Amino acid sequence: MGTGASLNAGERAASFARLEGELFDLAVIGGGITGAGIARDAALRGLSVALLEAQDYASGTSSRSSKMIHGGLRYLAQGDVALVRESASERQVLRRIAPHLARITPFVIPTTSLATQAKLRAALWSFEKLGGVPAAEQHEVWGLDELARREPHLRRDRLNGAVAYPEFLTDDARLTLANLRSAAAAGAVVMNHARVESLMEEGGRAVGLIARSTLAGEENAARIRARVIVNAAGPWVDGVRALAAGDGDRRLAISKGIHIVLPRGMLPVTSTLILRAPDKRNIFAVPRGNFTYLGTTDQFQESVDYWPEIGRADIDYLLNATQAAMDVPAIRDRDIVSLWAGIRPLIGEAGKKATEVSRKDEMWVGPSGVIAIAGGKLSAYRAMASRIVDEVAGRLGRRTPPCLTADLPLPGGERVLDGDDRLDRLYGTEAALIRAVGGDVAAEARHATMHEGAATLEDYWVRRSARAWFDTDAGRAALAPAAEAMGRLLGWDDRRIAAEIHHCLQLDRNSRRALSPGPGGE
Repeated sequence: MGTGASLNAGERAASFARLEGELFDLAVIGGGITGAGIARDAALRGLSVALLEAQDYASGTSSRSSKMIHGGLRYLAQGDVALVRESASERQVLRRIAPHLARITPFVIPTTSLATQAKLRAALWSFEKLGGVPAAEQHEVWGLDELARREPHLRRDRLNGAVAYPEFLTDDARLTLANLRSAAAAGAVVMNHARVESLMEEGGRAVGLIARSTLAGEENAARIRARVIVNAAGPWVDGVRALAAGDGDRRLAISKGIHIVLPRGMLPVTSTLILRAPDKRNIFAVPRGNFTYLGTTDQFQESVDYWPEIGRADIDYLLNATQAAMDVPAIRDRDIVSLWAGIRPLIGEAGKKATEVSRKDEMWVGPSGVIAIAGGKLSAYRAMASRIVDEVAGRLGRRTPPCLTADLPLPGGERVLDGDDRLDRLYGTEAALIRAVGGDVAAEARHATMHEGAATLEDYWVRRSARAWFDTDAGRAALAPAAEAMGRLLGWDDRRIAAEIHHCLQLDRNSRRALSPGPGGE
């Protein structure tokens, strides 16, 4: 399997036994991109690592992002030069270690005046210097004729042109999974659907944790001993902190963003378009295969949900802004292929709007010694993980090798592929393994179960294959063949297969509650 270990969902009992039987240098709580990056870095430096995720890998924020590895150009306006420098340079690292998960695409910002263009160009010049952007990939200025040729459906009546610069798109869930498989290949024990119920403390210090399976009908549990514990639970960081005595204050501010997926023929764009909403926020229209997705909203909310509610006002906000900027037929509810919502774990800053809160990461240590990490950007996950592992090594009194994650390829990223179809974009060099056994839904589902830890149909449909969001009719036709293939490997009977399919269909229906009744809108 190349640079990544196989995570076989049929071997969960053996993995729980291993968790119970070893003393680990590091236990990581949370299987999103932050936890995955930490586990990979620590394992590659020779530390023994256990990682526990309450639901599926990347099932929270790390599968619900805008799927961009970008340099944070807008943070220049906030004066956050360090964050911009780190994010911009990290784009090039990901391009090197996972080229299939760092697809370059032009980002196009329409402009209304020469003064606006000049201001943008100055910001981009600084951005390019900070991030070491190659000369061949530096920004361009498009006049109205060029803009009309490149993006003919963009309304141009108030524009004088555009500024275009390259950024990168990714599949966030598969990036997370690739890091976890690399961690496992380096010796880490990683386990999804295993909720940390409590901490084990001795003399006021956390010395381990108790985790229990969250899968229906599975009774596996483990007491896991660890010298250092890192809480990387994303939006659930505060909840995990509360497991320790005296560590229950609230540190996070939770922001929600939604995205809408449309057929690309209905919203034809060739680049990622940055569109100005009526409230002066930027939204974007992003091409992905046969689809275009719109995003995103950014508003605080109190609850911390795996499946946040998508409200009518959120949908109208994105659709109205898009219709105002694009010369396309009216977008109706029944045209929407799929929707998703995610929550972001921001560090709370009193008096600021969600759009104004810094995306910096922050680390703090609780009274029981548990290290918590929150905030940060998808683009900078690897650098953030490196800082945490440096802290862990210091706590252990261990001299470790330097961070290796900037140079070793992730699974599927061993070389750049000539092809660029769906399988290539999702699996990289491992696409050949899927094609060799049929290249269809069943082949993907078997691979997800035997090598990528998929233990439920939702795991495959939403996060391993992205069919829930980027497939015709939200990938509902894939549910039955995928469930049959997974069921044969995991011992599901007909009743269990039907329940798995029903669960996924219900998730899709729930995401559409705010839409008008009708085809695709019930």
